Amino acid sequence: MRFDVAAGMGLFLASVMSIGLTTVINPAIPPADRLGWALLFSALMTVPLIWRRRFPVVVAIIVCTSYFVSMTVEAPEWFVSQIALFVAIYTIGAVSTDRRRATLARALIIVGMGVWLLVNTFRAADQGGEPAVVMTPHVASVLLTWLMNAAYFGGAFVLGDMAWRATRQRELLLERTHELETEREITATQAVTLDRVRIARELHDVVAHHVSAMGVQAGAARIMVDRDPDAARNALMVIEESSRTAIAELHHLLDTLRTDPEAAATDAPSTLTLDRLDHLAQTMTASGTPTTLVVIGEAEPVPDLVQVNLYRIAQEALTNVRRHAGPDATVEMRLRHDPGFVELEVTNTGRLVLTVQPGLGQLGMRERMTASGGRLEARPLRDGGFLVRATVPLTSRVPA
Repeated sequence: MRFDVAAGMGLFLASVMSIGLTTVINPAIPPADRLGWALLFSALMTVPLIWRRRFPVVVAIIVCTSYFVSMTVEAPEWFVSQIALFVAIYTIGAVSTDRRRATLARALIIVGMGVWLLVNTFRAADQGGEPAVVMTPHVASVLLTWLMNAAYFGGAFVLGDMAWRATRQRELLLERTHELETEREITATQAVTLDRVRIARELHDVVAHHVSAMGVQAGAARIMVDRDPDAARNALMVIEESSRTAIAELHHLLDTLRTDPEAAATDAPSTLTLDRLDHLAQTMTASGTPTTLVVIGEAEPVPDLVQVNLYRIAQEALTNVRRHAGPDATVEMRLRHDPGFVELEVTNTGRLVLTVQPGLGQLGMRERMTASGGRLEARPLRDGGFLVRATVPLTSRVPA
């Protein structure tokens, strides 16, 4: 707004100076009795430009109408008025948000200028009294006037549209930049959240399994320490082994968190594979819950991430058996290999479960299956016990 005020007042002062200098050069332009009109029309053509960005069409109509009238009554200002006229028409195309209205307004102004030129052409021809020849000075002057006005108004029209398109492109670029920044912030937040969920899930699986095993064995050792020292000694050995395994897995988890994601993805599965399910069953049996592992079908290559997730699901299922199934529970793990999928089923006997309240363990198992593209079934059995079944489809690679 400050720039437009300065421009409008500057053009007005320039037009006043132009009128003064023109009268010095030729006192008849404008005639002395129309000097006041020339100043008035100069003000009407320049001062409204202060509001050209706010009311571009209205300002252009005022400026153009003042220009036509000043020329008609022979009280023109010849130089600055041309600049004001160009700026007014240019502004419609450059800043008007209603593009249909902008095009229509400029078209009407140009048609009006054409009609005005046509009328003045006939008037000048009637007053000229020149012989009818192909090219006279008067005809050449008229053609030059038409040519200059066509270039003048056409230039204002085209340059205004170009300025509008450039402005819109800048705005779209700024919007796109803002969207990208927002998306980057959201992506970073999601990445942090996913990392926190992954860390919480890994810690839960590691700590819950081994600490629950140590708790059960510690209780057994406390009961058997006087009656059966050998059994208490075996329980303490299981506690020792579980603690070492837990610490090893925690160290491995911390090392994974300190490395790059690609390195972590490459290194993490090396210690947790489906081959270790047998050791998991033996550890569970040694802790007092008889556990068997049955492998069905011919083993096929299983992605590392799927192996880790299936191992953790088996670990969590065994932890829940130790917590809720009772002292006389038994467990059977079935690992089924089929050409299209791999399936892990953990079934246990024990207490009858009437209602299931999903906790962090089941939530972690479902998250792991979602990450692997598989499905999880976790439900109580009719005669007591519980069933956990994880099925993951194995998609074959498309040959190159």
